[in-house]
Amino acid sequence: MDLRELESLYDEFAPAGYAFALQLTRDADAAEDLLQSVFLRLAKRPRFTILNPRSFVLRCIYRAHVDVVRRDATRRQMLEAFAWEAQIVFRPEPGEDEKIAELLEQLAALPQEQRVVVHLKTWEQRTFRQIAGILGIPANTAASRYRYALDKLRDAMRLEDET
Repeated sequence: MDLRELESLYDEFAPAGYAFALQLTRDADAAEDLLQSVFLRLAKRPRFTILNPRSFVLRCIYRAHVDVVRRDATRRQMLEAFAWEAQIVFRPEPGEDEKIAELLEQLAALPQEQRVVVHLKTWEQRTFRQIAGILGIPANTAASRYRYALDKLRDAMRLEDET
């Protein structure tokens, strides 16, 4: 979209768009974010003809809001699932509190590149090929990072048991 056309569209319809976004979100900051994201997307689109600009802007805002709501719902579901899984995974047996605390401490001490692979493999149950795709690295590198992390954790826990 041409910069002048975008400026004109913004000047004319941003107040109405903001009011509509405010009705949808009931939050001034979220409404501003929604309006900004819509106009940023419009700026990136190739030239196109808009028959009814006001309806177009309002429709874009509504669709963007629906996307945000869906994304937030998915994120909330994932966080709830993770919290539930974490309760199961980290529910210590009697006398195991100290070992679990030490393991979590050792996990936190791993280099980020290894920690991320361990998380994706363990909690997200991803294959090394999927991890490689997510991180943009070769699958063998993902597998190596996982193996190095497990070796470090195993060694650290062995040292802890010996003391």
